[in-house]
Amino acid sequence: MSNTSIPGEQYLTRRVLSMQESQTMRISALANKMKAEGKDIVSLSAGEPDFPTPDHVNQAGIEAIRSGFTRYTANSGISELKKAIQEKFRRDNGLEFQENEIIVSNGGKQTLANTFLSLCQEGDEVIVPAPFWVSFPEMVRLAGADPVIVNTTLENDYKMTPAQLEAAITPKTKILVLNSPSNPTGAVYSEAEVRALMKVLEGRNIFVVSDEMYDMIVYGDIRPFSPARIPEMREWVIVSNGVSKTYAMTGWRIGYLAGPKWLIDACDKIQSQTTSNPNAIAQKAAVAALTGDQGIVEERRREFEKRRDYMFAALNSIPGFRTSMPQGAFYIFPSIAGVLGKTFNGMLMKDSADVAEYLLRDHHVATVPGDAFGAPENLRLSYAASITALEKAVNRIRKAFQ
Repeated sequence: MSNTSIPGEQYLTRRVLSMQESQTMRISALANKMKAEGKDIVSLSAGEPDFPTPDHVNQAGIEAIRSGFTRYTANSGISELKKAIQEKFRRDNGLEFQENEIIVSNGGKQTLANTFLSLCQEGDEVIVPAPFWVSFPEMVRLAGADPVIVNTTLENDYKMTPAQLEAAITPKTKILVLNSPSNPTGAVYSEAEVRALMKVLEGRNIFVVSDEMYDMIVYGDIRPFSPARIPEMREWVIVSNGVSKTYAMTGWRIGYLAGPKWLIDACDKIQSQTTSNPNAIAQKAAVAALTGDQGIVEERRREFEKRRDYMFAALNSIPGFRTSMPQGAFYIFPSIAGVLGKTFNGMLMKDSADVAEYLLRDHHVATVPGDAFGAPENLRLSYAASITALEKAVNRIRKAFQ
């Protein structure tokens, strides 16, 4: 008999062991399992539009296949797509980047992971305002650095203040993560707010990773303002975006990053040794998305705005729930502090994980617990669903906490 021990966790790296499983994926998987069992689940957990990919984008993908555009491309993406991204930045964001300052990757997650792996090393600190997108602190840990979490409040619309940023900076600070519009809160920093934060960083050699994935899904008069537009910060800002949310292309896996050439070259090097180029067919589809008629983007944005207005009013009418008005993205992030510590249907609501589990198992509504976003007294609800589905979900939630 062999004395060799069975491989287990003791063989895994410290970086992997320090990471947490994605809560959004876990809840979605449980909801899908219950659906497969025949249960009528209303899912407000997924972070993707419920609209289909636009027809002209699909057609571009089909044409790519038919024309044989199915082989390796340049590692950092085809020139045609980079030119389309350049024009998108000019048109929508007031930004100018050269082709060699842009890299295309397999989704926004890879652009961000490449960035942290390029910039972070042991002992570095990365400031991450909370509530945060679930992957930010985990990516930082994977890169060997330490996330420094700065907690924001509902009263301040979940936005970090310059004073909070100043207090979080240490000699080890390497990066500030700025996500506007925000997943999970829908908060959008105004131009004045972005400028005030960047004033704190001026001359301090701290990079800004600006995740602008939801930049075309905003409401009212506010418009996202990229810190890359500030001349003094231009060489210190890395902009991440993609086609997933704006064009309902989550499964196509195309993200892009823009920043200083030396950093883009580093990301290119990492990508060349991990995944190589992004999907060739999806690149052609992304060109069609970025260069085609943008009317469908506005049409869908207006539909999201109607849903947002409904969810804001409906959730605030439920005892124990309190929420701010999202200014962008398609999430609403209510505080559920008013139901915590209480018992419903024999189950004590100790934290948001208990509330999410109770809503899913007993009332068939899938949400995501705020713990995953660094906010244990909140739930994330996606309103990327029809008004009919949203009404059904809200009625079930109201019944659950009566």
